Amino acid sequence: MATAVHRNGSLTPVSLQAFVLVGFGGGAETQALLFAVFLVLYVVTVLGNLTMIVVITLDARLHSPMYFFLKNLSFVDFCYSSVIAPKAMANFYSSKVIGVAGCAAQLFFFSFLGTSEALLLAVMAYDRFMAICSPLHYPVTMSSTVCACLVLAAYFGGCLNSIVETSLTFQLPFCGSNHIDHFFCDVPPLLQIACANTSVNELVMFAICGFILMGATLVILISYGYITVTILSMHSGSRRHKVFSTCGSHLTAVSLFYGTGIAIYGQPGGLASKEQGKVVSIFYTLVIPMLNPLIYSLRNKDVKDALGRLRQRQRQKHAAM
Repeated sequence: MATAVHRNGSLTPVSLQAFVLVGFGGGAETQALLFAVFLVLYVVTVLGNLTMIVVITLDARLHSPMYFFLKNLSFVDFCYSSVIAPKAMANFYSSKVIGVAGCAAQLFFFSFLGTSEALLLAVMAYDRFMAICSPLHYPVTMSSTVCACLVLAAYFGGCLNSIVETSLTFQLPFCGSNHIDHFFCDVPPLLQIACANTSVNELVMFAICGFILMGATLVILISYGYITVTILSMHSGSRRHKVFSTCGSHLTAVSLFYGTGIAIYGQPGGLASKEQGKVVSIFYTLVIPMLNPLIYSLRNKDVKDALGRLRQRQRQKHAAM
């Protein structure tokens, strides 16, 4: 909702039909360069994550809890970037207008998928903890039913957080300018154009994001604390190397995701510079989803072997034809 200012200084609510995504400044050359950057990042993200999903689905040797979670992570990353990138690229050459309903939908799915990914990374840390520290109980503890419940819990947590953030944000009245100084609809830039006191919204966002980030981080730290102790007690160098390789991929993904998440949402007021916030958001919404499949495939022998088997089967099919 927006408000109109009368000559006597009173404010009357009026219906707000759309927002304008300001995006990035610069002339035509800058816009063309940014479009090319976004396009490359998005194409690589889509290809990488879809490849991971296909490989894990088709290769029976990867039908284990760890790769079940990784497949869900790839699915979330694919959807996550698709919520942001297409509209952002369209804004470089067409209207920057986005309807109120479209903006709310984008915020909802962005928050839903981002929170789900944060929780999935914590679930994956717990999975590694059970596999390394309790290998004898692992098949029972991490059964297919338990794995499905953990993934559903991550999605449920993401949905719940998204409902709270989206409903609180769009209950605010928006005054005068409908220009969002960002390239997508997010809570901080929307709060900046609200004409009501947003301290409650900021406090709720800080509390929820802090609880999710700190809670998930605690699960990850405890899990890897026990994993480190177990690794140090191993006598087999080859087994220790394999564990380090698997855990190293996950720790890299966690560091990238949680580091940028805390920078944007883990402190009251977020980043001081709007332009700095936009750059970090590119990293958060496009670069990390692009890097995750590369991190897990380049550092994981099982995935690389599965990719090799898939390519070999494709060559055999073409040869048979």
